[in-house]
Amino acid sequence: MNWTKPLGMTQNTPPGDRIAKVIARAGLASRREAEQLILQGRVSVNGKVIDSPALNVTASDKVVVNGKVVGTPDEPRLWLYHKPVGLVTTTKDEQGRPTIFDKLPEDMPRVMSVGRLDLNSEGLLLLTNDGGIKRKLELPSTGWLRKYRVRVKGAPSDEKLEPLRKGLTIDGERFQPMIVTLDRQQGANAWLTIGLREGKNREIRRAMADLGLTVNRLIRVSYGPFQLGQLKPGEVEELRRKVVRDQLGLEMPTDATPAKSLKPKGNAVRRKPRPTGPRKTP
Repeated sequence: MNWTKPLGMTQNTPPGDRIAKVIARAGLASRREAEQLILQGRVSVNGKVIDSPALNVTASDKVVVNGKVVGTPDEPRLWLYHKPVGLVTTTKDEQGRPTIFDKLPEDMPRVMSVGRLDLNSEGLLLLTNDGGIKRKLELPSTGWLRKYRVRVKGAPSDEKLEPLRKGLTIDGERFQPMIVTLDRQQGANAWLTIGLREGKNREIRRAMADLGLTVNRLIRVSYGPFQLGQLKPGEVEELRRKVVRDQLGLEMPTDATPAKSLKPKGNAVRRKPRPTGPRKTP
């Protein structure tokens, strides 16, 4: 194993990967959770308990987390999930509200969400077992367009929505320009389609409120090339290896054999992967 030298000292990059990354790739914890486990003294390397995540390890090192030996990282996998309204996108909630992880199929491996949807939002949420995929898809530099169907109270004109296309600054925070289409008026509400390439906290709701509009329904319909399609609330669908490999540029086996069926928990439904190729952004 290779300890990282203090800043200011000349050093070559040590071989291997940071230990928190190795633990996350093995599906035992997120990278941040792995760092906390290390600080709590629950991780050992080659029989020695470590107290700092500033360490690189290689395949020849024996890493143990909570008494469990970290083996070969799980193959990167990606799922589409239709998040219903009323669930929070966290592993635990201080207010005791149900989370998406309470409703996923029982036999599903440990997964992380790519970004979040708030309690009252619904639609497409990507799930992965790989911390590297999660970080890659969340980076602003990835630049994938996220599309939403948004219902607002009132009858906004196309002119009223123009500030969204130019970009807003709200409470000192700059929001990048959005792609906004006024689709139709339906009684006292209007339906919009909104596209954005960043995911700031409650961005669409805050932007609409700044224009004097109230969002009463928000559905994410796509995330880059991945679409919600016909998934019903609570349904889960795993993408085939080839789709994940091609869309994310990963080096992995080309076998397109579907993953085994998982037993639903509660109202969650596990759908069989479709035999089609990558989904196209609408």
